[in-house]
Amino acid sequence: MPLWLLLLIFCGGLLIFGVLFDWAAKKKNIQTDFSEGAKYASEEERIYIEKALDDAKQQIRNDYDWQ
Repeated sequence: MPLWLLLLIFCGGLLIFGVLFDWAAKKKNIQTDFSEGAKYASEEERIYIEKALDDAKQQIRNDYDWQ
């Protein structure tokens, strides 16, 4: 079996899993609030996350400027 076919099956399986998970969450009326986790983060965790996001943004900007 070719490698590209295995990758295609794997990606398709992940996509189907995501669709089924989303369908089940909507059917059970599960609400997801991603900002809720930030409410319970300590000040150190918030600083670390902000720094990591800022570093990633700077790296993307530097990669873009390089080209």
